[in-house]
Amino acid sequence: MSYIIMGVSGSGKSTVGELLAKRLKLHFIDADDHHLAPSIAKMASGIPLTDEDRAEWLRKLNHLLLQAEATGQEVVMACSALKEKYRQVLQQDLKNTLKIVFLHGDEALLKSRMGARTAHFMPETLLASQLQTLEKPSKALNLDIIHAPEELVQQIMQHYGSTDPSFLEENKN
Repeated sequence: MSYIIMGVSGSGKSTVGELLAKRLKLHFIDADDHHLAPSIAKMASGIPLTDEDRAEWLRKLNHLLLQAEATGQEVVMACSALKEKYRQVLQQDLKNTLKIVFLHGDEALLKSRMGARTAHFMPETLLASQLQTLEKPSKALNLDIIHAPEELVQQIMQHYGSTDPSFLEENKN
């Protein structure tokens, strides 16, 4: 089974996604690594992306998911996937349904996380536009980011039946 860890900037998608992939021994894809240079420049300048800006990026991510599925590889992808139509593009032509995990939290917490990170192209000023664009998924595991990443990963694994005993034992404390 493959996963999309989604949410607005600052929600911890990459942190949770990497940790989940490590625990499940799956390949991790960070969608941010696949943005086109003009889109990165636009965001770094504080300009929100449009649906048109995101179209090629989403098709590229879908292609990566299709390639993984064709080779029998399961993946964890961290991707904002803010709108339902974006999630549909990601899912397009896949035989298996993606397991969607929606990370959400208080705007003040999101802003503080964004302000604390370094070397990321997404400025805190774009959070408001992401929150406006966000269409909460109807079919997803909804998790509040007030919890620690390890706790969120444990909840994901338990929800989707991926309860690796060694993971649960390691994180009992």
